[in-house]
Amino acid sequence: MNQLNHRQPQRLRFDVSTAYRCGYLPSKLAKSLIVSPPNRVGVDEYDDLIHQGFRRSGEYVYRPHCELCQACVPVRLMVNAFTPSRSQKRAWKQHNGLTIKILPIAFYEEHYQLYTAYQQARHYDPPTNGEHDRIEEDAEQYENFLCKSNVETVLVEFREHDALKMVSVIDLIQNGVSAVYTFYDTTDATSSYGTFNVVWQALWAKQLNLPYLYLGYWIKDSKKMTYKQKYQPLEMRIGDTWIPFHAPQPDSHP
Repeated sequence: MNQLNHRQPQRLRFDVSTAYRCGYLPSKLAKSLIVSPPNRVGVDEYDDLIHQGFRRSGEYVYRPHCELCQACVPVRLMVNAFTPSRSQKRAWKQHNGLTIKILPIAFYEEHYQLYTAYQQARHYDPPTNGEHDRIEEDAEQYENFLCKSNVETVLVEFREHDALKMVSVIDLIQNGVSAVYTFYDTTDATSSYGTFNVVWQALWAKQLNLPYLYLGYWIKDSKKMTYKQKYQPLEMRIGDTWIPFHAPQPDSHP
């Protein structure tokens, strides 16, 4: 059992997972610190845990726990001081006509279909043998990943007329909102849905009088994760402290 700072209830246990292939740095193996049992992580517990750099995937709450790698750096945007850049303002203007609806967390077939298309377009790595198999992720896996939560979670739909263009899974915590996952229509190469979405979440947090937008982990050597540094001012958690974000130099470690 691992002892953590803050006021964690004694009824929670922290287990280290077995090693698995890192989803962001494929040449590395990763481990996670997993909170157990997951059904005992409620709103109050998660407020403490996310402040310590934990994240949520379905009912499971975890934090990277790699002995020889500290690449995953928790980051959060200070929304009251956030001013969109020129490119972020363009994305906002481009998609500001989207219709937005907040829904309770649940399985919606239309969301699932958009998710599978997004995964195929954005997270599919062709095999080296020349065969091109589709990503297969069934509805149960999707539901476990995005439609189950023991904390305060909402789904946000973004539509253009009646067409579903984007869905965000967002946790609401005491001092901010946490961007769990977002997927969107990738068929329009001129769209900027991802950028628009981060700006929207930041402005929404500000409207709710919440100071932070938690963006998960920034990873210097992962193209999928470095985009977060474009949203400023960021804070990063190093050790037990949130400090102003600074991108490490090429030969340093986060």
